[in-house]
Amino acid sequence: MTTADTPATPARRPATAWPLENAVFSAAMVAQRLPWVDAPARALGLDVLTREGVTRRLLAFLRRTRSGRPVQLRTPFGSFLLPLAAADAAGLLARADEAGALAPAVGLTAGGQRYGLSPHVPLPRDAAVPAAELAALVAEDVDRVIAARRGDGTLEWHDWHRGMLRLGRRVVAGAAAVEDTLLSEVLAAATAAVDSRSYGGRAEALRRRLAPYLADPDPASVAGRLTAQGPGSEGTDPDVAVPAVAHTLALVSEAAAGTVLQALALLAAGAADSPEAAVGEALHRYPPVAAAVYPVRADFVWEDLAVASGTEILRVPGWLRGLDDGGRPDPRPSGASATAEPEGMPALCGAPTGCAATRFAALVAEHVVRAVTEAVRPVVISPQFTADRLPDTLDPRTLVLALEDLTARPGDGRVTVGMPTAVPVSAFGYAPAAYGALAHASADRLERHAESLAACAGNSGWNAGEEGERFRMILLGHAERCATAADGVRQAAKRLTD
Repeated sequence: MTTADTPATPARRPATAWPLENAVFSAAMVAQRLPWVDAPARALGLDVLTREGVTRRLLAFLRRTRSGRPVQLRTPFGSFLLPLAAADAAGLLARADEAGALAPAVGLTAGGQRYGLSPHVPLPRDAAVPAAELAALVAEDVDRVIAARRGDGTLEWHDWHRGMLRLGRRVVAGAAAVEDTLLSEVLAAATAAVDSRSYGGRAEALRRRLAPYLADPDPASVAGRLTAQGPGSEGTDPDVAVPAVAHTLALVSEAAAGTVLQALALLAAGAADSPEAAVGEALHRYPPVAAAVYPVRADFVWEDLAVASGTEILRVPGWLRGLDDGGRPDPRPSGASATAEPEGMPALCGAPTGCAATRFAALVAEHVVRAVTEAVRPVVISPQFTADRLPDTLDPRTLVLALEDLTARPGDGRVTVGMPTAVPVSAFGYAPAAYGALAHASADRLERHAESLAACAGNSGWNAGEEGERFRMILLGHAERCATAADGVRQAAKRLTD
């Protein structure tokens, strides 16, 4: 019998998980809604017993028992076909997309709750702002958020978030949209309403809000480059331009507000050595779209696997992290750009295959990280972690980051603290330990301030006369009081963190 006469392998249905496997997977999802359950395991250093640890171990077990093939799981949140390797997920979704068998994806939280994703729209390659022009576009807004630090150097989440949304509007919609905060609000509302009855009205409101920026576009923005492609091009068609600009703005805003903070934290912890590596690592470890559900609306076959209409494919790059290096969106050489991601990188977008807007958003994030680190030094206040033990989750809303000035270091005879130390305000998710970490940072600043005052007092310029000596004694007195205050604050911080 020749090869041509060999019968093709018949397509078969996916394997179904055992009831106990379904129960454990469901329990792990339910536990995601109870963050306190991790506390005992983390206190004992037993990361394998945390929510993420249990989920990862279960996925590893399923890969062994099913030879790595996709498995059908039943949970209280839905029945899912779960690919157990990143390469299988990419291949399965690419085949489904080629067959026109997929409905738009929705996001899925680790706790099983579904949420809207910005509808994927292809972004023409020429519409992306070139890397050489991005540095100038992001500079002003980066300077604004750095200047908005609290007196102790920490970033307030709402100030950072507002500043990064502002930056996103400048880069994508143009300079005229910088102060249009309503544009970001309408975009967020439309995204949240995807797949609901209110989506049509909100999408129309978004179209009206974007219309002025496309009618008179800023040539330096994505909107300007998209509409400048010439008469008759897709970029000039409002039905194409508006969704493309909206999708790009959603992804750039997400990357700038969330991924950049995570990347700065990774840099501060020594887990990355460049802005490109930090953004790539943040997107790999903490993808904004950690899980997405893809409804199947028509039968198709992938390899020898028959997937029926009505199936929901669950893609979980965030949950498979650490099990499969193929799922890592950073296989590139050190120093390469995060925009060189594989076509199917799902970190920011629910597209089944490639998304040019995702690659552009990663490029913007790299430039923001570079602009920040060229001006200040990031310091992680809370949660505290090291490069060899990074957290499984890093919510940018609860991440407390301080930005330390690079210039005027202690010992050069200049006072290094130009602003009064501010008392941090309450923020989402703060616990006593977080305030203890902030107090530790404040004590360190007070101590550095004392050192700089002492160094200033030691300057030979005070030797000219009696008045100079008097000012020197005043400076030394202030230095002593700052050092004493630092000791007191450090003791209070220790009490909060114990």
